Amino acid sequence: MANRFAVILAAGLGTRMKSKHYKVLHPVCGKPMVEHIVDNIAKLNVEQVVTVVGHGANQVKALLKEKSEFVIQEEQLGTAHAVMQAKEVLQGKEGTTLVICGDTPLITIETLEALFEQHDKLKAKATVLTAFAENPTGYGRVIRDSSGNVDKIVEHKDASDEEKKVKEINTGMYCFDNQVLFEAISEVSNENAQGEYYLTDIIEILKSKQQIVTAFQTIDFDETMGINDRVALSKAEGIMRKRINEKHMMNGVTIVDPDNTYIDTSVKIGMDTIVYPGTVIKGNTVIGENCEIGPNSELVEVTVASETSIRQSVVHESTVGSHVHIGPFAHIRPQSNIHDEVKIGNFVELKKVDFGKGSKASHLSYIGDAEVGSNVNLGCGSITVNYDGKNKALTKIEDNVFVGCNSNLIAPVTIGKGAYVAAGSTITDDVPGEALSIARARQVNKEGYVKKLNSKN
Repeated sequence: MANRFAVILAAGLGTRMKSKHYKVLHPVCGKPMVEHIVDNIAKLNVEQVVTVVGHGANQVKALLKEKSEFVIQEEQLGTAHAVMQAKEVLQGKEGTTLVICGDTPLITIETLEALFEQHDKLKAKATVLTAFAENPTGYGRVIRDSSGNVDKIVEHKDASDEEKKVKEINTGMYCFDNQVLFEAISEVSNENAQGEYYLTDIIEILKSKQQIVTAFQTIDFDETMGINDRVALSKAEGIMRKRINEKHMMNGVTIVDPDNTYIDTSVKIGMDTIVYPGTVIKGNTVIGENCEIGPNSELVEVTVASETSIRQSVVHESTVGSHVHIGPFAHIRPQSNIHDEVKIGNFVELKKVDFGKGSKASHLSYIGDAEVGSNVNLGCGSITVNYDGKNKALTKIEDNVFVGCNSNLIAPVTIGKGAYVAAGSTITDDVPGEALSIARARQVNKEGYVKKLNSKN
């Protein structure tokens, strides 16, 4: 197999996106579109990847880091001009170069591999990736000769009536013999209405030299879609989301309503887990087997063990054990570690908490900056008061503690093993193990007070 190289065209400004952000950095299912392409190329045994960047170059470099080399296209003077920027890096090397646009995240590994294979098999100097379009208006038509090879590529505006009937279109992706590419690219002229250098002109140059130019047609038109505006971005998101959900379902995950379930491409889910509608799962989230997630839940950068349910709740950047029940309407904030067999009930918020095995906070509590032992029961309305206006402090609640309803634990404070805190207490000092702490004013009943008060009116 010949050496493989790739040139990714990612220098366009993307003005139609109407955005302050660099076009190829817009995410599709949680990953910037150009990163989808680079990650796919990495699976094709490509020896060297060169990304052509312009505006926003530093942002793209920061994203891709060691995944690619970079060259700068200072002015956007056409696709051939963009590829020309990679000349110093790739010129003279033997092998096959894939040229691909940075705004086509739906292209699959299978299609790119098939493109390489056909190029090698037919010993072509160039192979065009094409697609069948029901409505090819606006696309360049691929005109084949009697042997099935490419005769020419004709832009829509230049096509004859007969050529306009052709529904095989140029996707803007190619394989080239690397040495031939950089020899031919120097012959491309900008003598056209736009004054730009077009990569399609290389096809004509190669044909004039009796070189073999072939075409490989993908069976899925959608995967060749270039994203130039928010409408296309939304469409691409929908197509990729369908692919992701179908992959999970084929792997044994039940997704009750795939059209209303939003899962990033990097998410992993174990079999026999059920995902209910309205659920959003982002980042490098990993969910175990036999879980129930949703409805209407959001998980971001979370690890969830098996046999756990998370209903109508938000969990961010945390770890959740097995046989845990979260929700409805709970909020697990970053750096929380929830051990096995825990219950976090409705309207409970956790933040930066280590929450021990078998412990419960069933309703209406805030537990922040805390270490909670095992088999702890936090009554309704329990609060760790962790902030004094300047600094955060730690609350420690040891094993087998019972905290009564509407209690405030003023950090820093430790509640010893097996202790009880009476309902309505505000705890400011450590509580010894096995002790009962009552921190509230003694109840006083004023007999007849209401009658006396009313008599003054």
